[in-house]
Amino acid sequence: MVMIELMKDDSVPKKPKPRPLTILSEVPDLDTIGGRIVRARQALDLTTAQLARRVGVTMATATSWETNRSEPRANRMAMLAGVLNLSPTWLIFGLGESPTDEMLQSELALLKSDMARARRVHEELGKVIGALEVHIARLKP
Repeated sequence: MVMIELMKDDSVPKKPKPRPLTILSEVPDLDTIGGRIVRARQALDLTTAQLARRVGVTMATATSWETNRSEPRANRMAMLAGVLNLSPTWLIFGLGESPTDEMLQSELALLKSDMARARRVHEELGKVIGALEVHIARLKP
């Protein structure tokens, strides 16, 4: 008869202590600033001309940003982030929240709601204008 001696190992391997989270803990988006600008612009369904107009630059300037021929200055980067509804950190370093379908869907729902309200107001205004025209026609000598 063979006896096998079981060894008891009371030592449980300890997990390494988690490192504190820093801006560098996150895996960055490896695209260029220009590439991130293009992706964010397209996520909002804007043309380069529309983006340029909203930021207050020429289309040539916006195109040079998107093609990485130049980079926006700090004040324009802040404006871009605001117009594109993103963090400047994501635009510059690729860290943080990128444009997502959820963000776009909620904004799209708001726009559709506003459009429906505008159409209702437009219809009501058309009825008021029609009634005024009828009254004016009756008052003409």
